[in-house]
Amino acid sequence: MTEIVLFHHAQGLTSGVVALADRFEAAGHTVHLPDVYDGKTFSDLDSGMANAKAIGFQKLLDEAVAAAEGLPADVVYVGLSLGVLPAQQLAQTKPGARGAVLVGSAVPADEFGETWPAGVPLQIHGMDADPVFVGEGDIDAARVLVTDAGAELFLYPGDGHLFIDNSLSDYDEAAAELFLERTLALLERVAG
Repeated sequence: MTEIVLFHHAQGLTSGVVALADRFEAAGHTVHLPDVYDGKTFSDLDSGMANAKAIGFQKLLDEAVAAAEGLPADVVYVGLSLGVLPAQQLAQTKPGARGAVLVGSAVPADEFGETWPAGVPLQIHGMDADPVFVGEGDIDAARVLVTDAGAELFLYPGDGHLFIDNSLSDYDEAAAELFLERTLALLERVAG
């Protein structure tokens, strides 16, 4: 099956992120879960973002990328919100990536000094009224990646940001199940 590196969101490695990893593993995949917060979790997004700012976004990105150093190159990188940054950077810059799945965020490919690598499939998932993904403009970067990299952009009805995390109030079961179905289909396509 496929190896996955799953990067958590700003609220940390919550039980909902672990549950998502468990779902991937139940489908036969191997999941690596770097924890750049050293076990800390936060009950709301604002507190999680305050923690990320206090640590420093670049330091968190560097630590997340370093956590993937000893792992095989031929993995699928999955990033949830804040975790999109290392997932996207590694998918773009580490040779051998099998694919990437970005949830609730996206940045322009040139953020990492590269174009999206040819032959590396990319899915981007978000809610169509998410105040972060849509309201802060990440959807614009996602649309450019659709045009420039052939990414698949999936928009779900609703305004939840972390809609795939079943431990948080943004959780949307129907959208999360559809996300899982679409992501598992990608994992099947790239399995080695």
